[in-house]
Amino acid sequence: MFEFWTGSETLPVYAFIIRATIVYVYIFIIIKVLGQRSMVAINPIDFLFAVIIGDVVGEPLADGGIDLSGPFAAAAVIAGLHLFLSYIALKTPRFRRVIEDEPIVIIEKGKILHKELTKAKITVESLLMDMRLQDASDLSEVDYAVLESNGQISVIKKSQYQALTPNDMLKQTSPKGYPTVLIQDGKVIEANLKKVGTKGWLEEQLQKRGIRHHSDCFLMTMDESGKIYVSQMNKREEDIKKEIFK
Repeated sequence: MFEFWTGSETLPVYAFIIRATIVYVYIFIIIKVLGQRSMVAINPIDFLFAVIIGDVVGEPLADGGIDLSGPFAAAAVIAGLHLFLSYIALKTPRFRRVIEDEPIVIIEKGKILHKELTKAKITVESLLMDMRLQDASDLSEVDYAVLESNGQISVIKKSQYQALTPNDMLKQTSPKGYPTVLIQDGKVIEANLKKVGTKGWLEEQLQKRGIRHHSDCFLMTMDESGKIYVSQMNKREEDIKKEIFK
């Protein structure tokens, strides 16, 4: 009766259909538990997870003699390990650099960085193809190009070649350049801060934007024109109430 689960050398067709349905639902639940990150950003750890999961749960769909219990248990362990590593990477920036590659700037201020291009193992032909895909076939219009951790290249065009907006009308453009991250996850990036200002200046900029301390800031960036972007740390309702009634 439960041959579709335990397996049999003479497994009927309807049992394979039941197996396929169960596996599909099971993988769907795993993906929902892990979150959308595993589907959107393909970095090494996500790629490894996808390959192993596909191999583990895919074999029972082709071989009717395999019991589903073992592959399902293995898939659950792999998913749990993947979730644990993703959580640690989220909470620990240093560990994040172990499993996720840092972005590599391959074009800076319109100049191709040959050493970085070689480091990223990108040929000139591949670079030109990616530029065309980003609607930046004219390299003279490119200010920065960055190889992101998911393997895609993002392009920042020079300000005079960027799409015109109403705010740009009758207004001389200034170079924006590549934004520098000053605060990430509530922690000051000291190496980047030294290039643009002091700790006192940083706290002053945050206070102007209604943020009392850098630990309350999730992300702060500044481009070469001096424009600052700040995103406040999301707080739970309980934490907000505690601050109000202090």
